[in-house]
Amino acid sequence: MKHSELTSVVIGICIKVHEKLGPGLLESVYEEAVCYELAKLRIVFSRQQGIPVVYDEIKLELGFRADVIIEQKVILELKSVEAIAPVHSKTVLTYMRLAGIEVGLLINFNVALLKDGITRLVLDRIVK
Repeated sequence: MKHSELTSVVIGICIKVHEKLGPGLLESVYEEAVCYELAKLRIVFSRQQGIPVVYDEIKLELGFRADVIIEQKVILELKSVEAIAPVHSKTVLTYMRLAGIEVGLLINFNVALLKDGITRLVLDRIVK
């Protein structure tokens, strides 16, 4: 599946989860529900996968944990916050660079309409 197709499917899943659960829950609840829906569609993903960071000649085994990595093509970062801060997008872009993944989705479930909480990121730029 291409990036655009995959992100469309993932966004559809997130909208479905948001419609059923609504805003205001913990991020871990949304992660569980989204992963359940991914599994139903037999989409390959990993949860809370540690990604090492290499600095100079030192390999730090756990640089960060990605919420969900989908088909090794998309990083999905889930939030349930009052507002997405600029640092959230920068963090996801860093995760993408370190993991060698070109596309990321930053989804804030703490909004009335999920479309207002979706940010699609492509390495070196942010696309809303």
